[in-house]
Amino acid sequence: MTQNGFRKVIMPARYVQGAGAVREIGYYAKQFGDRPFVVSGKTAFSRVKSELLASLTAAGVPMIGHDDSVTECTYEKIDEVMRDADRLGADLIIGCGGGKAVDTAKAAADKLGIPVMTFPTQCATNADQMADAVIFTEDHRFVEDYYLSRAPVLVLVDTEIAGLAPVRFLVQGMGDALASGFEKPAYAATMKARKCEDQAATAALEVNLECFSVLMAHGIQAKKDAERGKVTESLEVVIEAIKLMSGFGFGGGGCAAAHAIHNGLTALPGIKRKHGEIVAYGTIVQMVLEKRPMGEIEMVMRWCRELGLPVSLSELGDVDAELLPVAAERACDPKDTMSNMPFPVTPTSVLDAMREVERLAEVLA
Repeated sequence: MTQNGFRKVIMPARYVQGAGAVREIGYYAKQFGDRPFVVSGKTAFSRVKSELLASLTAAGVPMIGHDDSVTECTYEKIDEVMRDADRLGADLIIGCGGGKAVDTAKAAADKLGIPVMTFPTQCATNADQMADAVIFTEDHRFVEDYYLSRAPVLVLVDTEIAGLAPVRFLVQGMGDALASGFEKPAYAATMKARKCEDQAATAALEVNLECFSVLMAHGIQAKKDAERGKVTESLEVVIEAIKLMSGFGFGGGGCAAAHAIHNGLTALPGIKRKHGEIVAYGTIVQMVLEKRPMGEIEMVMRWCRELGLPVSLSELGDVDAELLPVAAERACDPKDTMSNMPFPVTPTSVLDAMREVERLAEVLA
């Protein structure tokens, strides 16, 4: 190892985004395999099935099988997909849909040692390009991050499909992407201070900071445009921020307090919100932990509130305050990403930060 460690970026081999991009999926699939197996949820597959199959068939790489029953990314489902794809002789897996289906596809392909392409049909997460899969239980309790040997060979985003899916997915994706502007700097500072073998590349840090700027400048307009069913420049740049910029350079690392708080909260009963929404709340808590300027915290909270992202515990669901110490303890698990913060974070400090967020939410109401 060099004295300053190695700067590493893990990212997809190709990223393609635009209206009508689904028609190109066969062209790209043919470059990586001849026997594609598709993994998706039922709703996603039903939306794109005809165009997807037509593109694959026209390119001479017809789908050899599929599993459209993904409801959670669990180890059991990953193993099931792996067995089916292997039995059919698949040499390429295409993950189609949201984060659960995409993560399942990525993990199954990794275990089989074959390439994976991702084709998101909505914008709720940046999972499509990431070199990891988030594993849950069947009742959506976080288990662990499963790190992959490589990122997808292609991320293909059709903005007429992903951008014009129900708007709540776009909002959730913005909540997930919001964290990159705060977690990546924290991770970079920590790795540098510890002189770790893996260091954050400056390019990755700058792209993540630019992602935050794009969200602040275009996020609210992008939501309005999506509600009108219009693929505009604001919507295009926000989709790119979610799908490409926010994940750039994470490559299995780079998360910090925001995602750790998400993981802690999902251990509680009563949480109703989705991944990106909980991460947005966790980002605000991280900002308080970092003692960010009050004006900056209030700006982000107002932006979240205008989009419909949660800024208080009551907006996350039916959260029993007496169980919050359990979530705080889970968030500070040494194996989780709270350890990537550049200063010690304790369960007590997490609870104190949550209380401060509650106070600020009341003031801004």
